[in-house]
Amino acid sequence: MSNITLEDLRPAAGATSKTKRVGRGRSSGRGKTSCRGHNGEGQRSGNSSKRGFEGGQMPAYRRLPKLKGFQLYSKDNYAEINVGRLDALKLKEVSFESLKEKITIHPSCVGLRVLGKGVIKKAVTVKAAYVTPSAKEKIEAAGGKVELV
Repeated sequence: MSNITLEDLRPAAGATSKTKRVGRGRSSGRGKTSCRGHNGEGQRSGNSSKRGFEGGQMPAYRRLPKLKGFQLYSKDNYAEINVGRLDALKLKEVSFESLKEKITIHPSCVGLRVLGKGVIKKAVTVKAAYVTPSAKEKIEAAGGKVELV
């Protein structure tokens, strides 16, 4: 087994290529414009166009509307309440309509979702569009009923 010396070290095959020599006459294939096309800002030396610059065309950030958190027409908005708050409401039947009378609900809401955070001790009937599995389990364990509307 021979020792490897510095003279034996070579880059892997295909890892290096000859540098492109531009501007060396027409017959080189890289003469005249030196692979930069014809005129224009990007072909000049020292070129650095600013972020979002589209060559003078009105840039996207100025073409698009600046809407701050617009509401989608098709998206249904639901009022959400945790199981822990149902005890404090002192209602026998909890529905979207009964909650509208008792607490303030945003006008864009179309239904009720019951989530499972907290503990419930009294039996209540819940009529909601959606009830999480953990919330359903807690309500039924307290002796209540869940109806999906």
